[in-house]
Amino acid sequence: MTIVTITAGHGAGDPGAVNGHITEANIATDMRNMITLYLERRGITVRNDGQGSENQSLRQAIRLIKDSDLAIELHCNAFSNARAGGVEALAQAKDKAICRKLCEAVSDVMGIAVRGNEGGFKSEGSGQHSRLGYVRAGGVILELFFISNPSELATYQAKKWLIARELADVIADHVGVKSCVS
Repeated sequence: MTIVTITAGHGAGDPGAVNGHITEANIATDMRNMITLYLERRGITVRNDGQGSENQSLRQAIRLIKDSDLAIELHCNAFSNARAGGVEALAQAKDKAICRKLCEAVSDVMGIAVRGNEGGFKSEGSGQHSRLGYVRAGGVILELFFISNPSELATYQAKKWLIARELADVIADHVGVKSCVS
C-alpha cells in the first residue's frame, strides 16, 4: 500500500507568517486538504495532521512520517522585502529530485522563480535553517511562495486548486501511481 503524508506547517495555534488577515497556517491547511483530495481520488492513502481547519503540532506531524513513501509539510516563506519571492524545498539529499519536481510544478503554475541554484532544493543546514525536525525525520518542507509578496499571494489565491492538482500529479508520479483525470 502506498502511503503519503501531507501536513500543514504551523499547527497547534501558531499562525506562522501573516499578511493582513491571511495566515500561513490557513494557507498550509487549505493546500493540505486540496492535495489530499486529489491524491485520494487516485487511490493513494494519505495521512494528515488534521482534517478541515484542524492543524496539529509539529511533534504530531513528525510522528506521521514513519513508514510513509513520501512526507511533505507545507509552508510559506516571508521576508521584510515585499519583492522577495519564489518557491523552494528543504530536505535531505535523498529527496533532492522530488524537491526539484515539486518546486518546478509550483513555479510553472504560478509563474514564479525557483529559488537557489539547485532547482529549489536546499539542505536543512542552508541559510537560516538548521536542525529541522520534519526534515531530520525524513520529510520534505515545501515553501510554496512568499506570503509577504502581495503579487505571489494574489497569484496563489487565484490558482491554488491548479497548484494542488499539479503537486498531486508530481507526488503520484513519484510514488508510482498513475495520474487520472481529476
